[in-house]
Amino acid sequence: MATVYLSAKLNEALLDGLVIPAHPLALDENRKLDERRQRALTRYYVASGAGGIAVGVHSTQFEIRDPEHNLYETVLRMAAEEVDAAAPDRPFIKVAGVCGPAEQALRETATALGLGYDAVLLSMGGLGQLTEEALLERTRQVAQMMPVIGFYLQPSVGGRIFSYAFWRAFADIPNVVAIKMAPFNRYQTLDVARAVCHSARRDEIALYTGNDDNIVADLLTAYRFDIDGKTVEKQVVGGLLGHWAVWTQKAVALLEEIKAARREPAISMEWLTRNVQVTDCNAAFFDPAHQFVGCIPGIHEVLRRQGLLQGTWCLNPHERLSPGQAEEIDRVYAQYPELNDDAFVASHLEEWLRAR
Repeated sequence: MATVYLSAKLNEALLDGLVIPAHPLALDENRKLDERRQRALTRYYVASGAGGIAVGVHSTQFEIRDPEHNLYETVLRMAAEEVDAAAPDRPFIKVAGVCGPAEQALRETATALGLGYDAVLLSMGGLGQLTEEALLERTRQVAQMMPVIGFYLQPSVGGRIFSYAFWRAFADIPNVVAIKMAPFNRYQTLDVARAVCHSARRDEIALYTGNDDNIVADLLTAYRFDIDGKTVEKQVVGGLLGHWAVWTQKAVALLEEIKAARREPAISMEWLTRNVQVTDCNAAFFDPAHQFVGCIPGIHEVLRRQGLLQGTWCLNPHERLSPGQAEEIDRVYAQYPELNDDAFVASHLEEWLRAR
């Protein structure tokens, strides 16, 4: 099988920086797939101006792969159909979440490829038994099929710590096109950025934030190193975020504003305040107060309030809003009304929920 690469247009857009929401899963009260609302979510992300979607990732619920649900291919297909039907007049990247041991990862990559996806977000969670070299070899095998976005997942939700040497070798793998840095840790984020800067492939790899506790500051950060007597700089250009699965239209506007700010000779101190405002909202949605137990229901609750979802149900019945989480969402809605896109959603909701 010949290796698939990103088109020049998609590659340019990815390197410039995109808003890529992590796509949720719409369920009904019986915890069965709600196809109408699943499709409506994809229509919302396209209409919001997002530069792509990531499907089959944590926000889509890893349980979609379980035999009793068997929804992985179904939700990937629905999202691809909606993007293709919308035919956005801008580059729009379709990213498929891929996880598990090499055999599973390759099988899921083949599914994504067959459905017309552009890249895979390769999770290394749940593979603590594998050495770093084994994970690098797994990445090489997937990258021989299609473009790979690496993923540094925080340990508190199933990730693990990787060495600088791991990321240095990872960056050298052909067809790695981006890395989502989401360790929620500045030291470990720095390891990835430094490793990419030291790679001969540095200009081919986009740095994306997944650090929900530091979104705005990450997007304003350029990493700069002296390498062999030459100054090398890499900017965090965009985000692939569960946080951006809600209030997406405003996230798109935020990234465009940040891109303009990057071109200015100096950054306003106001951006530090904006950073903590977004982080405050994320704390309500993602529930770090309870070790992120309510992170998926928190996203669902915002979408429910907007009418995009009927409820906060998850495939795992134990995943639900934490005590006080709904009140925290009330609080950030009241505190930062400029950050929500409720009016935009309300003006299009009927259209998105309509069957084609």
